[in-house]
Amino acid sequence: DVQLVESGGGYVQPGGSLRLSCAASGYTYSMFSVGWFRQAPGKEREGIAAIGPDGATTSYADSVKGRFTFSRDNHKNSVYLQMSSLKPEDTAVYYCVRSYTSSWVDGFGYWGQGTQVTVS
Repeated sequence: DVQLVESGGGYVQPGGSLRLSCAASGYTYSMFSVGWFRQAPGKEREGIAAIGPDGATTSYADSVKGRFTFSRDNHKNSVYLQMSSLKPEDTAVYYCVRSYTSSWVDGFGYWGQGTQVTVS
């Protein structure tokens, strides 16, 4: 079974930094894109970043561009979301997701359990 396990969430002051990790198992990790979504209370779920299978291509939502950096280590079956210059509006549950195919354009079909990030 595909499993995605996020870690690294917590509390941070505005302007601070936090790094989220997501460890994957149950599939050939290097064949699929991975993304991050987030959902704040009372708000719609938002896709914020995606990375291609080899890590060479990334995409960011405007809301996080320039502040967040998405990377992956295919040897460790893990991805990392480095978040800097955090704002209170970044407060949300962050989810690691895997694409249906190698391209994130085809959508994401597997979700982790989420990790809470609170900026206050």
